Amino acid sequence: MLAKLRTFSLLGIDALPVEVEVDVSRGALPNTVLVGLPEAAVKESTYRVERAMVNSGYLRPDDRIVINLAPAELPKQAASFDLPITLGILAGSGQIVSDLFERYAVVGELALDGTTRPTRGALSIAMAAAKQKGLEGLVVPTTSAAEAAVVEGLEVIAVSSLAQAVAFFTGAIEIDPTPPRLSQWFEEYASYDVDFADVRGQEMAKRAITIAAAGNHNILMLGPPGSGKTMLAKRMPTILPQLTAGESIETTRIYSAMGLLKPGQPLLATRPYRSPHHTISDAGLVGGGSVPAPGEISLSHNGVLFLDELPEFNRRTLEVLRQPLEDGTVTISRALSSTMFPASFMLIAALNPCPCGYRNDPRRDCHCTVPQIERYMSKISGPLLDRIDIHIEVPAVPFRELAATTPGTSSAEMREAVDAARMIQRKRFTGSATRQNGQMSHRQIRSVCQLDETGMNLLRATMTELGLSARAHDKILRLARTIADLDASETITPMHISEAINYRMLDRSLWS
Repeated sequence: MLAKLRTFSLLGIDALPVEVEVDVSRGALPNTVLVGLPEAAVKESTYRVERAMVNSGYLRPDDRIVINLAPAELPKQAASFDLPITLGILAGSGQIVSDLFERYAVVGELALDGTTRPTRGALSIAMAAAKQKGLEGLVVPTTSAAEAAVVEGLEVIAVSSLAQAVAFFTGAIEIDPTPPRLSQWFEEYASYDVDFADVRGQEMAKRAITIAAAGNHNILMLGPPGSGKTMLAKRMPTILPQLTAGESIETTRIYSAMGLLKPGQPLLATRPYRSPHHTISDAGLVGGGSVPAPGEISLSHNGVLFLDELPEFNRRTLEVLRQPLEDGTVTISRALSSTMFPASFMLIAALNPCPCGYRNDPRRDCHCTVPQIERYMSKISGPLLDRIDIHIEVPAVPFRELAATTPGTSSAEMREAVDAARMIQRKRFTGSATRQNGQMSHRQIRSVCQLDETGMNLLRATMTELGLSARAHDKILRLARTIADLDASETITPMHISEAINYRMLDRSLWS
């Protein structure tokens, strides 16, 4: 007897429809054959399925069982096929009869006692199921139901065991769809444990970070060890606008596909912050693998990627950042296919001024030679530096500021300025794909970054003196536009241009 069920398989962060066909026929010896390009975790499902059936009170057919996962050319990964395969065997052997298999897709891993376990990529699977014609709902493990319920227009049925799934499909019980609770989750999880008020001193650095957040600009911080670079970077998400529902879903589906969601938290409500170690590989940073998986830049989507000790990273690893920084996406190509992952993130980089970290520090002696410093800095290429809008120095904090009782500028104050500037940008770019000044195209820069004669002369002199590239020219104009927005100024004044130029001074002092 033949049974057919509908399910899904993850490829990267996208879910693709799969049909599970189970044929149970008489044979001389009991035998189970699984075909359809299954990976190791799927091949092993036959053993889990057999014991889950028996331990749930059902019979393992003493017949020949052929299980086909179609389409055959699509690689099948993960253990989410356990539940549909088990239901197919029960239906194919005549132990259950249901007319709901065409209307509900099924995903879920089974334990040996028949209970269900969480499914990776439940959100992506629900999004794909909502687009499938003829599907009314999706049957998922109870622990993944809240995540899948985020998708509108789809009934999400939560089952805690094989027995409960069987009871639902046979009509023995009715299970109400899991309701979405977006507002509740945002209220519960949209808070941060850190604040810029914790950072003593560094008010100039906070000013630069406010500009970076207001216009979505990348930023590089240079300073000695212990000056507060990491503290500043960790607090950047606290001044960015709150995630919208759409941004949250975009980011959550990446974390869900990678199995990185915290237990009990079905949705990301804060902007992600990722800080990979400098020994990370190319594939770990941008994504890769025989079956492409997202890397750190995709896990930073709609959030912040912090690269500490930038020159310690492999130069080749840093160079792969160049295309994602421009495009906001990363494409992983393989012989048979290519996969595109979202990678719209804010880059924050930090480095010491020399290998020992104390160059130009009046309180410590630096023993690094000029060739050592040149080798240290040569790992950062000019093209990569061009893509970083703001370069600032973060000096060591003097004792009087560390001991001061007056709190520094807080995240709430900085976020208020950022929100006001972003509101101006939303109005400016209405009807355009551009959202912030940092994303402006060359044509938009020509339109909204007009300079007076004094500002033009200042920019011309700077370009000549520093030998800046055309990309750096556009970065200065974008930055000046953001500074003007923070001042609520319709025009870019020479003062705005001057401040923007000051944030490019590391071009001359270190890399020329």
